[in-house]
Amino acid sequence: MMSTLSVRLPESLHKRLKEMADKEGVSMNQFITLAVTEKVSTLLTVDYLHERSQRGDRKSFDELLEKVPNTEPEEYDKL
Repeated sequence: MMSTLSVRLPESLHKRLKEMADKEGVSMNQFITLAVTEKVSTLLTVDYLHERSQRGDRKSFDELLEKVPNTEPEEYDKL
């Protein structure tokens, strides 16, 4: 199901939006949908990471870190 949203944009932003959508080879609607999706995803990720950080326990982290061997990383060939 889709919803319709009417948005007022300054002419300069509308022009830039049209140029960018054309450059990407998509409609303005698709471009805006993608931009909003990316922004919502970013904000949800920030909220999730903040919530997860609140459950963190420094003492438990330090205890876990003590179990990790203190060794240099192995070298690998870069492509």
